[in-house]
Formats: sequence, structure tokens, C-alpha cells
Amino acid sequence: MHRTATPGAHPSAGAALALTTAGVVAQAHARSQSFGLQPHEQADLHLLDRQTLAWTVARNEALCAHARPVMETLAQQLRGTQSMVMLTDAQGVILHAEGDDAFLDRAGRVALQPGAGWSERSKGTNAIGTALALGDAVQINGRQHYLEANQFLTCSCAPILDPQGQILGALDVSGDRRGHSAHTLALVRMSAAMVENHLFGKVYEDAVRLRFHARAEFLCTLMEGLAAFTPQGRFLAANRSAQFQLGLSGPALAAHTFTSLFGLSMGALLEHARRSVPTLLALQLPAGVSVHAQVEFAPRGGVTLPVCPDGPAAAPPPRARPAAAPGLSSLRYLDTGDAQLAQVIERVTRLLGRGVPTMILGETGTGKELLARAIHNDGPRARGPFVAVNCASIPESLIEAELFGYEEGAFTGARRKGSVGKIVQAHGGTLFLDEIGDMPLAMQARLLRVLQERSVAPLGSTRQIEVDVNVVCATHRNLRAMMADGQFRDDLYYRLNGLVVRLPALRERTDLAVIVQRLLRAQHDSPGADSPMPVAPEVMALFAAHPWPGNLRQLSNVLRTSTLLAEGADAITCAHLPEDFLEECEALAQQGRVVAQAFSQPAVPPADGARAAAPAPASVRPLGDVAAHALQQALDAHAGNVSAAARALGVSRNTVYRYLRAQSCRS
Repeated sequence: MHRTATPGAHPSAGAALALTTAGVVAQAHARSQSFGLQPHEQADLHLLDRQTLAWTVARNEALCAHARPVMETLAQQLRGTQSMVMLTDAQGVILHAEGDDAFLDRAGRVALQPGAGWSERSKGTNAIGTALALGDAVQINGRQHYLEANQFLTCSCAPILDPQGQILGALDVSGDRRGHSAHTLALVRMSAAMVENHLFGKVYEDAVRLRFHARAEFLCTLMEGLAAFTPQGRFLAANRSAQFQLGLSGPALAAHTFTSLFGLSMGALLEHARRSVPTLLALQLPAGVSVHAQVEFAPRGGVTLPVCPDGPAAAPPPRARPAAAPGLSSLRYLDTGDAQLAQVIERVTRLLGRGVPTMILGETGTGKELLARAIHNDGPRARGPFVAVNCASIPESLIEAELFGYEEGAFTGARRKGSVGKIVQAHGGTLFLDEIGDMPLAMQARLLRVLQERSVAPLGSTRQIEVDVNVVCATHRNLRAMMADGQFRDDLYYRLNGLVVRLPALRERTDLAVIVQRLLRAQHDSPGADSPMPVAPEVMALFAAHPWPGNLRQLSNVLRTSTLLAEGADAITCAHLPEDFLEECEALAQQGRVVAQAFSQPAVPPADGARAAAPAPASVRPLGDVAAHALQQALDAHAGNVSAAARALGVSRNTVYRYLRAQSCRS
């Protein structure tokens, strides 16, 4: 069994750290015995009834909404391993489960499914119950389970904490004990941290948020510290990594201010935040450790700081007009020279403020939310709220409460004073319904009624609340085909598609050079520098030839990694590209699917605002030749040392050996 520290998370967590594996299990077994359980007992198959489970899920709506996407990713990573991923509440009741169908059937025989309680009191020693009892991550294998009925399992579980350090629930992976792996617990811990960080950003979305770490490449990863402050500098909360880096627990941090922790005035921090493209800050922790930091502050109606490029958005969006340049058009900022995109922007601009709903079509990662925010920022509702709802990420059981809100006492466990729905939150502004094609049919009917009557009734209420919202929708699905199959309502479709625009995929655009420059500038972290690091011509050739299935999001991630690897270099070269990207290029070249252009002009794109002209190719070479040239350069630079060349290029040694074998065959 492997365990992890959870600073300040639970009163007993610190004491538990000193225990051996045997001691932890022995104490858990002693607790199980004290509850009157017997090892040979049959499994308790009792489940919450359907209504009570729905209430329990609704009571944990925020936890479920932020955990579901993480669970789906974790389930994909574990596909084919005879296991399942589960989310529980703070009492150990399973709220949601995903996993291999074959194992779900076996798990059901011991009530390892939604509605079942897995506290130690009901199931004895098990990963869920023991993790919640300890406030710490644990792995329980085979006979370490107290009940014999559960000893065919191996289970890894980590608690999920709210920003104040209180347990909200737990994330668990359970499978057949024959597939036991110590790595599973690491995956669960990382996934739980991801949920905690998502919740942190949601709870403190209107606060001044600081991301920091001693190493810049760890910003926007699970290793970064997150801290939230009021605009006046008062400390609000910090995640586990921040507490560890600062060397202070949550209660101890409550006595501090931003200035006492980081040695910089709040005024200076906010002034840095107002820059159109802020650079990284260099701050110092109380212990004298220097850290790199990025500030985010998005007060309603104010400026917004850039988000990490590997987050949900494709790239840092201009969410609102910067205070220093009130005349800047967000839509025109997006016009980087591609004729297709220019036509989209022109059509959208003509209908700004006309009350016409807009539907944005396009592949994942093409920047649909980016365009939606630009429409909001350039329209007459710019001072109102922009509320985004991802219909694909909200569980079907929660989407009604999320959209329409509910009254106090609407159901057992409902929040005191109820909850304001997203539609009401968007009053006076823009409601962005992303992935509208994933909205359940029942909700489609209710949404249509709201849009027609311009009023909404929260769950459990008879009163109608008038709402005035401009609706922008987006989807990557074929809604007409869904209508033909009865999966999308015709009347809602025709209510939403006043103006339909399609964002081109990155491989279809002609403004790649400008996009690369914009993304590099947004990621640029060298204070005082005039321009971001240039890109070598052969790298631009690879970019121009690549099909970019992930579109802007994928390009942004490749550039961010390359920029970090190229620190200290004169330009981003093939040696700085991520290994998986180079291997993808090599595979495409071997399939003969793409051709790369080596440009004659320097790889410095036109200045911002200039329209990108189509690059004039000096020569056209197969993509394999471009990659081969980079490999040969690396081998020459390292005197034929394959390992050194592979490290310099960021590829595997097998890739270099394949190239050498191919060269040998040609000769």
C-alpha cells in the first residue's frame, strides 16, 4: 500500500503518516471490528433509491461537474485493464462510476456501483472508506480488505478537498487484484489534484489568483501552487502545492496578506495584470526561495488575464476590452489574414447587437469559445456577464439545476438559499452554450420555452424570473443529422441558428505564421523582450505540413513545450519539438500523406495586425526529408553519438536507428 501526505487536510492525517503499511491496515481492521462487522459476512448490496441518489448527486453538483471530465480521461487511460473509476461524496456514497463493462458486472455483485455506501462502517477496510477516515490517499489490495467478499479487489483512492481543506468526496479506481499496480495510485492522486484545482478556480473565479512554482515549466501543471487573494491583498485560500511551497498550513496562511507572503505590493501586482500580454513575475517566498508566477484576475466587466494554453480554451482569449485600449476590437484581433475566418468575422460583425442568435460550428480546438467571447466583447452587452456552459461536461442529472437553478428546499440536500442558474447569471449579457448537441432532449424542450418566453422558473418554484440574454451556441456535431435521428429538436435548432458560421480547421487556414507568432507572444516570459523567440524555417515547414487534428489547442501545447525546451537558444529548432509530435510527423511521412514546404523567407511572421500573405515556397520537399535533415544535423553535432542526438532532438533512439538503417539501404 502506498500513501501520500495531505498537509492540513484532516486531523489524523499527520499521525497516520508515521504508520507502517501493516499498522494502517491493522488499525483499519480494528475499526471495522469495532463496528460489529465480521470478515465472513455477505456483501451489503443495499443501494439508495433512485430519488435519494438523485438528491445526493444534486447536493454535490459542483464536485460532480468538475470530476466527471477528469474521470472520463482516467477511464480512457485505464481502458482494457478490468477496472472502474468511481466518485464518492464525503460519506463514501458512490455518485458516479465508469469503466470496463466486463468488470462493472463483477463489481455489481458487491454493490460497487452508484448509490452504494463504502464507508468503513458499512464495508470495513476498503480504499474508499479508509481514505476518507484518514484524509489521505491509500491503496488496499486483496486480503487487506476486511470483508472476504471484497478480497478479489485492488483499490486505489484519494480524497478530494475543497479550497479550505475540507473533504468533499473521493476518487477511486477499483479492479481485479491480479491487475494490481502501484502506478494506479499515482494516477488517482494526480486526478484528484486536477479536480481540486478545477474547483479552486471555480470558487475563486472573481478573486486575484496566483499560479507559482520555482520552475517555470511547472506552471499550469498539477505541480503549481495556487493562491487566491482579494483585490486588497487579503489571503483567501491556497491549494496543497501552494501550502507546501510556502511552508505554511491553511490556518497559518489566513493571517497573511499577498505582500507579506511574496514581498510585492498588491498595487504592483494588479498593474502587472493590466498588461495586454503579461509576462511571468519573479517573486520571493518567505523562506527566500525564488518562484515564477502568473497572475489571473477577471472581475466582472474588467480585464481578464490569460489562461494556460493547455486548459480548455484554445489560446489566451481577449475576454474583455483592455482598460488601456477601449477601442480595440476583439473580433478584429482574431482576424489574422485567413480569408475564411475574415468572412466569418465580417458576417458576425454585421449582426452585432441585432438580437440574432449565433451558432458556431467547427472541430474541437478551433476556437469556438474564443469567437463567442469576441462577439460578447464587441457587442452592446460587453459590460454584462459572459456565462459559458459546456453541455457535454455536466451530468444529465445536474444540467437542469445548473441551467435553471433551484429554490431552497426544492429537494432534500439542496443548498440553503437555493442556487442561481446559469441562465439567470447571464441576465443582461451573453449565454454561451458550448456543445449544445450534447444537451438531453428533455432539457432542450425546457430551454426552448425559456428562450421563447424570456423567463425562467427555478426548480421548486412557481415564480418566473425574467431574463434578457443573447444566446451563442457551439457544437462540433452535425445537428441536422441529429434532427433526422430524433436526437435534437427541430424547433430548438431553428430558434438557435439565426446566424450559422463555421470556423475552419487549422489545417485549412492560410495564416499559420501569424497564429504561431500570436501564441508565442502570449506565452513569452522574458521581461523587456521585443519579440518572442523566432521559429526555424524547417520547424515552420513541419508545422505547415501537419494536419493538426487538435487544431489551435494542439499547436499551442506544442509551442509551449518547445519554448521551454529552447530556453537559451537563438530559435526554436527541430531539436526542441516534443518527441510525440516528431514521431507523429515521421509516421505521416512514412505513410506519404503530407508534403512540407521549406520557406525562403525568415521564419518571423508579419507584425500583429498585418494580413498574412501566402508564403512563397523556395522548394518543396517530402516531410521525411525535412525530418531526416534534422536527424543528420543532430548526429553531426554529436559526432555520431545516437543517444546524444536522440536526447537533443527529443526523440527515441529507435527513431534515430530507423533513420540510419534507411540511409544504409539507400547507399
